[in-house]
Amino acid sequence: MSQAKERPIIFKGEMVRAILDGRKTQTRRLVKGPCPYGVAGDRFWVRESLTAVQPGNHRQPPMLAYAADNVWVEPGTTAWKKAVSSIHMPRWASRITLEITNIRYEHLRDISEADAKAEGVCGQLEAVKAGFSWYDKPRKAFRSLWESINGKESWFSDPLVWVIEFKRVE
Repeated sequence: MSQAKERPIIFKGEMVRAILDGRKTQTRRLVKGPCPYGVAGDRFWVRESLTAVQPGNHRQPPMLAYAADNVWVEPGTTAWKKAVSSIHMPRWASRITLEITNIRYEHLRDISEADAKAEGVCGQLEAVKAGFSWYDKPRKAFRSLWESINGKESWFSDPLVWVIEFKRVE
């Protein structure tokens, strides 16, 4: 029996919030050959944008403010602060671990309403709070999200995507 592997995966702020809220249990990624994401039982550690803040007292460890939390550091209260892009986030700073429960592939536009909802798209209340457009169907909301990440024509090209189902590891 092979040992589970752990890999990094990047999510945008609104998708990190959806994972933390328990709304996101799937992600879709373009197929570019064999599946590089692993198998059921493997894990992801989530990379997200953050700011490292060193308090004025350098004896204290840096604090982390995650962009998805919309936490802002008060000016003048720190010796320094540094924005860290999600691509450069170190493993030790990750606060979210996900375990893969299933991987399959399908054409993008074959997504069901239930799977679109599992992608973490906003309902009306969440969309209004976050200032996003709201759609009455999760599939329409997912299409809007997909196009915002992959470009306007990406939905119509109907590419093959890896459908990665996961659960959060507490």
